[in-house]
Amino acid sequence: MLKRRELKDCEQLYPLLCDPAIFPFVRQKAQSYEEYLFLTKHTLEEEENGNTISRTILDEWNQPIGTISLFDIEGGAGFLGTWIGKPYHGKGYNRLAKDAFFDELFYDLDITTVYMRIRKLNIRSKKAAEKLPYVVNAVETHPSIYEAVNAPFEEPVFDLYMVPKDLYVLHTKRVDRVEVVLAEDRLEA
Repeated sequence: MLKRRELKDCEQLYPLLCDPAIFPFVRQKAQSYEEYLFLTKHTLEEEENGNTISRTILDEWNQPIGTISLFDIEGGAGFLGTWIGKPYHGKGYNRLAKDAFFDELFYDLDITTVYMRIRKLNIRSKKAAEKLPYVVNAVETHPSIYEAVNAPFEEPVFDLYMVPKDLYVLHTKRVDRVEVVLAEDRLEA
């Protein structure tokens, strides 16, 4: 489902990125394939420096279909950036990618908070985020971060959401715990 980013994946990813339904909403707006290679190389360097964590999203045939990254990492927190090619929308890849990525961030790495700044006009991404039971609207709870992500604009352009580690762990482990308790009850009966 996820793998470390590699330059060789750019050939398949760049055409997906260029789709008019995707391009306006990505963080790294490459105007050419060569620029996309350069930006990807920079992302890999940022990961080596501990400022970014970036993965390629794969379909069931291990073909690259998008990327998921945590940018601007500072103090155990960073900003999520995810995009999936339009032919793969509505097929469950977004949820699977986020779950796999959050598992890695929260269980294997030292991340405690994932912020998501989502353009107010990006209804698809807002709905996808709001479907996740561990996502919290952070506009009112983190006003300084909300103001910072919208500072360059006259009017707010982004909504702010967050995934705190404790809520993610509670949500993802609660199901496992219930299944264990039910299994134990069946064994005792």
